[in-house]
Amino acid sequence: MSGGVYGGDEVGALVFDIGSFSTRAGYAGEDCPKADFPTTIGVNAEEEGPADMGAEQESNSGRSYYIDTTALHVPRAGVELISPLKNGMIEDWNAFQAIIDHIYSKHIKSEPSLHPVLMSEAPWNSRAKREKLTELIFEHYNIPAFFLCKTAVLTAFANGRATGLVLDSGATHTTAIPVHDGYVLQQGIVKSPLAGDFISMQCRELFQEMNIDTVPPYMIASKEPVREGAPPLWTKKDKLPPVTKSWHTYMCNEVIQDFQASVLQVSDSPYDEHLIPVSSSSDLSLIPVSSSSDLSLIPVSSSSDLSLIPVSSSSDLSLIPSMRLKLIASNSSIERRFSSWIGGSILASLGTFQQMWISKQEYDEGGKQSVERKCP
Repeated sequence: MSGGVYGGDEVGALVFDIGSFSTRAGYAGEDCPKADFPTTIGVNAEEEGPADMGAEQESNSGRSYYIDTTALHVPRAGVELISPLKNGMIEDWNAFQAIIDHIYSKHIKSEPSLHPVLMSEAPWNSRAKREKLTELIFEHYNIPAFFLCKTAVLTAFANGRATGLVLDSGATHTTAIPVHDGYVLQQGIVKSPLAGDFISMQCRELFQEMNIDTVPPYMIASKEPVREGAPPLWTKKDKLPPVTKSWHTYMCNEVIQDFQASVLQVSDSPYDEHLIPVSSSSDLSLIPVSSSSDLSLIPVSSSSDLSLIPVSSSSDLSLIPSMRLKLIASNSSIERRFSSWIGGSILASLGTFQQMWISKQEYDEGGKQSVERKCP
């Protein structure tokens, strides 16, 4: 049974790219997603219903969810922040479903049954989770067609390639993933915990050593102008709700991430683990990295047909000395950040892809196991 044709001008496919740090969603064929908001969501188990705009009520669990940037930044008593994903895979299915509901109701504003859905997944996603996701999408949302594709493959497509070594540094981990003809070579994946969250942790520790307080904006009532070089003068808000530690930590992390984006840069000199970090009152010159967390992301060897192969059981990847490599990276930070979503947007809009969907009829006949057969 063929997948059928689900593209065209009248009804467009949707692309969902839900990562550990942020969620992106929109229509296939467009340049950028319609929705881009934090994957982290607020949860208040004590409330019986949503307190204000932005809260999503999950009837099965009886919890109120606060989703998207605006709702997440409002200080509320007793709201804990959680992430539905762990290690790039879904752990909290109720919270994950609340994110999907939010996308449809607040951003897509259309019935799920009208649109096929292409969704990204971690390259190491388990079969059980893939099948459960397929079942959720078809049974709960009654979509006409579905496809699940690995993030590394989508990133390669976004850069006009079906074969390559995809280096991806996100919030929770950095990976080197070999892709050949649109397939991930599982045995060649290399992972490291050195990523955005790790750098945030290093910055936080340096601030503590230098006795620099991290003050999130929600605590500040006003600021006073001061002379250059003097410590900032600010007034704390008189009335603040008793926020949870997880919520306060998240707001502090956003300040640190702003610092990272505006101040930090990659060192011009090679990393030396014996180099002593130097700091002054005006800047931070080096963020130390533990040698135990060493990142061995060495390009994979390549044969004449461009296939990528792992060459050691220790997951280290080596390079043929005479091999010339071409490094492809977009100059735009936005395109790099949205690369897997853009790849999905390109893939789902191709005429040659339209027979690849898992149709509702195929799901009804073959069940959730269809995802293993049709989505490599």
